[in-house]
Amino acid sequence: MALPCAPLRKTVPDKPDDHLDPEDEAFSDDQGVHAGPIVDPEIIQLLVDGLELQLFGEKPNLTSVEVAERAGVSLEVSQKRWRSLGFTAMSTEAVMFTEADVEALRITESLRATGLLVDEDEAALVRAIGRTFARLAEWQISLMARRAMSAQDLDLGALFAEMDNVIPQVEAVQAYAWRRHLLNAASRFLISPEYAEESAPMAVGFADIVGYTRQSRSLRTNELTRLVDDFEAESLSIITELRGRIVKTIGDEVMYAADDPADAVEIALQLAERHEHDESFPELRVGVAWGDVVAHWGDVFGPSVNVAARLTSLARPGKVLIDRELADSVRDNPGYILRRLRRTSVKGYRRLEPWSVRREVSKDTALLEDGAFPGPASQFVHEQAEELRRIIRGLDQPQDDQPEGDQSAAGQSPGDQPGE
Repeated sequence: MALPCAPLRKTVPDKPDDHLDPEDEAFSDDQGVHAGPIVDPEIIQLLVDGLELQLFGEKPNLTSVEVAERAGVSLEVSQKRWRSLGFTAMSTEAVMFTEADVEALRITESLRATGLLVDEDEAALVRAIGRTFARLAEWQISLMARRAMSAQDLDLGALFAEMDNVIPQVEAVQAYAWRRHLLNAASRFLISPEYAEESAPMAVGFADIVGYTRQSRSLRTNELTRLVDDFEAESLSIITELRGRIVKTIGDEVMYAADDPADAVEIALQLAERHEHDESFPELRVGVAWGDVVAHWGDVFGPSVNVAARLTSLARPGKVLIDRELADSVRDNPGYILRRLRRTSVKGYRRLEPWSVRREVSKDTALLEDGAFPGPASQFVHEQAEELRRIIRGLDQPQDDQPEGDQSAAGQSPGDQPGE
């Protein structure tokens, strides 16, 4: 079949839309009339059909009933696995599947036969695979779509030829990354056998972007995307350089874990300090707690995880709060100044005991770079200057952007307020 070189989209007048930016050339013409790029439906269908053929080597030719029969599993099991991967339910009469779907079911059954998968683990594993690759696929296809949409004419033949070259390479990189993470996870279990038990002690921390709600209302989509991307990239760099690991990212928040208490605190401080060195990096509040956690399918659970989340909600912009267990672990570190704050009531904890942690002034690189005089005598001056800079820059958080739990600190004296 000859693949055409066709106009990718046609631009038609559209109704005025308050959500469209009049300064965005993609949505306005010389007369100021909004117009939207409309992709030709015929081109869309050609793209979908071609992509399906490119990825699976054949057009859909099987129903879900036929897939289950060929794989030797019940239709109920087949549909359950399909939904666990994150796909919507399909009609049993719809011809939507290929031999690749049959092979995937056969492989899963083979894994069950080895005893590697048991009933209680199978669904969780399939869900984890589905979530991971769904997010990865969304990101990858958005890159391809932006490139395609930037062209006035779309040469489908050239596009599919490029994909024929690119897809195997991306697949190989994904397999490499998985193998490396597999080795890394195995090493942790082998070096520290306690990780093979039901729970293991570690630090868990959250870093949350200050004022994200306000910024999401005022920034353009591409600016907000860049903010989140830069936040995730820089956070990943800081966390991994200090022997920590990312557990997950949740939009405006990153969750990390570290096996060593000192590493966990240093990560928190560097994350909180990053805005002082680079104002394009968002200001953060950070909370960290130490305790036994359960690692399950790439996530971690336990009381200390909840404590860390509550501490994060209490922390002031640019500050780090830790729990008593973590404070006890780093108390003898000469580079840190710890201060116990007033106990406070938050969701799930009636008398949570936060501890503030900051650098000893002579170790504060931001202060030294400012040319100020380091040393114990300058501690008070440094604290007052820092607070004055914050007030001048107008970084106090508005009431509508207070995270859940901040109100629990209301009414406390400024000297005892968590996060100060």
